[in-house]
Amino acid sequence: QVQLVESGGGLVQPGGSLRLSCATSGSIFSINVMGWYRQAPGKQRELVAAITTGGSTNYADSVKGRFTISRDNAKNTAYLQMNSLKPEDTAVYYCLANLRQDWRTKSMDYWGQGTQVTVSS
Repeated sequence: QVQLVESGGGLVQPGGSLRLSCATSGSIFSINVMGWYRQAPGKQRELVAAITTGGSTNYADSVKGRFTISRDNAKNTAYLQMNSLKPEDTAVYYCLANLRQDWRTKSMDYWGQGTQVTVSS
């Protein structure tokens, strides 16, 4: 069984920073892509940032230059450093890991439970 646990969310003022972490645990053979998504009330879930095993990254236009995704492959953990936060960044942030539990199985997507980020004065 695989678990993804996010942490680091909270309330922050506009212009502030937060760092989210996503720790994976369980039976994991390999992790391909790790990513962060967010969902604001009344909106669809959207990709924020993603990172491959080799370190290639992809960002939503709305967060480029403000957010940085990274990962520690030895710890199977991903991070999202969020700077210059804006009220429109308020959402529940979800971690995604595309991984294989066994060398014989296909890779699948696993999601964390989400962590709330609120940007407000």
